[in-house]
Amino acid sequence: MSPVVSTVTTMRSALAHRRSARRVRVQLERELASYDTPSARHELDAILSRHSAADIAPIEHILTKQSVSRTRGVGGR
Repeated sequence: MSPVVSTVTTMRSALAHRRSARRVRVQLERELASYDTPSARHELDAILSRHSAADIAPIEHILTKQSVSRTRGVGGR
């Protein structure tokens, strides 16, 4: 395989992986957004408390982003 073909193949693979990861992240953001009442958020906090800070860091980042968006009155992200 030539270096150009190899590079293109590698780039395609990387882009496919990024698209897949984005789909997963967007789905997670939607699921986390459904915890929109104080009782639901309390339930989510109880679930997250069973895991290490490193494990839940990406989820905490999403929740913080969503909280800021709600506070500012911005829809979506």
